[in-house]
Amino acid sequence: MILEAIAGAGLAKAGAAIGAAIAVIGAAYGIGNIGKSSVESIARQPSAAGDIRTSMILTAAFVEGVALFAVVVCLLVALG
Repeated sequence: MILEAIAGAGLAKAGAAIGAAIAVIGAAYGIGNIGKSSVESIARQPSAAGDIRTSMILTAAFVEGVALFAVVVCLLVALG
């Protein structure tokens, strides 16, 4: 099935789809690590929970923005 997709859609389109998948997986892994680290930090120092939470949300938003940009670029390559 994958070989048919590569042959039918072209190598660039299949590569763009794989690139989009890698970008999404990488973003999910990164946001998961951000959440894990922030929960550990809050457990160690509960008085700084507000600052840690704010930093976590900002960092997760930046990672998600980069992942969205990567997916859009991959889709533009696939459609172009």
